[in-house]
This record gives sequence, structure tokens and C-alpha cells, in this order.
Amino acid sequence: MRRAASRGVTLIEILIVLAIVGLIAGGVAVVAIPKYAEAQKKQAKNDVIAIHPVAEKWRVDHPGQQCVTVEQLRAEKELAASSKLTDPWDTPYAIRCADDETYVLSFGPDKKEGTADDIRIPDDGHLGK
Repeated sequence: MRRAASRGVTLIEILIVLAIVGLIAGGVAVVAIPKYAEAQKKQAKNDVIAIHPVAEKWRVDHPGQQCVTVEQLRAEKELAASSKLTDPWDTPYAIRCADDETYVLSFGPDKKEGTADDIRIPDDGHLGK
């Protein structure tokens, strides 16, 4: 008498399915991770663009005073309470004043000021400390 065919899944079939799932997940990661990094940079740029005119206005309204901070702008209700104080890498946004210019910046993914990945507005190549 012959045995009925087994209806179970073999180890080989499970390994093949896991390999396919792994390849798909790897492909998604290769595409998604750079897109996520790009989205973080875009968010930081949008944030500094939004903060810049507020910082400029504050500087005009308070001549002779030290450069304002993002925290101070929020405390004085110049920025909405919902405004983010930190960039996508959890580093506080910075405001620097030099001569007649106000710079708003994110230190970027490396979280260090003065490196190539900094995001600043205006981005004219000069930056006061």
C-alpha cells in the first residue's frame, strides 16, 4: 500500500520563501533609505526657510541686541508653539548674525557646525559666528 502524499511544507520551500522575502526587503531598503535621508534634508531646509524671516524681523525690531535664538523666538511667541526647535537629526536649529545678515542653519546629519552638510539660509558661502 502506498502512503498518501504529504501536505506539509518542506524545509526547502520555507528557505526559498525566506530568501525571496529577504531579497525584496533588501531591495526596498536600498531605495527607501536614500529617499528618507533626502526627505530629512528637505524638511530641515523648509524649517530654516520658515525661521529665517522671523529671525530677520526680530533683529530689525531689536537693534543692537545679541543674535536671537530659536528658543527665544518661540518664548516671545514670534514662532508658533508648534514650531520645531530641532532638526530631523535632533540638533537644535541655530541662528547666527554677522554684519547685516541673519543666518538660520541646521548642522545636518553629522550634527557638526561648519561642515559641508550644513543647511543654511541664506546660503551665500559666508557665515558669521
